[in-house]
Amino acid sequence: MTFKNKKAVSLLVFVSCVLAGYLLWQSLRSVEIVAVHYDGNYSDVLVKNFPLTSRGKINWWLENKDMLKAKYDIPRPASYGGYTIIFWLFGEGYKEEGKYDRLCFYDMKTKVNCIEKDLVFRINYSKNAGLELTVNGSIYRLEENGNLIKIY
Repeated sequence: MTFKNKKAVSLLVFVSCVLAGYLLWQSLRSVEIVAVHYDGNYSDVLVKNFPLTSRGKINWWLENKDMLKAKYDIPRPASYGGYTIIFWLFGEGYKEEGKYDRLCFYDMKTKVNCIEKDLVFRINYSKNAGLELTVNGSIYRLEENGNLIKIY
């Protein structure tokens, strides 16, 4: 191998190691729930350090749904049983409405009550469709027996 090739291979190995280390670090950080906002049977959960992969997000929900119910009273079903939970990345924090299409929480009595819309995970439950998980552009149905079916 020539010196140029050795240099290129070394650089490629170094970049791969840095990338692998970053992904490992991302996967080991715990999810931080910054705030929860409610509007009827809709719950908006603002998070930091949410898992990157679809499988990671779904596994996090399955492992933490009991904690969310106990600590935050999520979900809050309507009288007919349906509910929606949306997880948003908190990003740079709350901002004023100013910019077009920010998500604002009117349960906060301040002008700084909006976030950038950066949806990372959505859970819907209805009696007709059952429990549906929307993540990274795909929809999964969680059956009562625990099987996860990709429907879209």
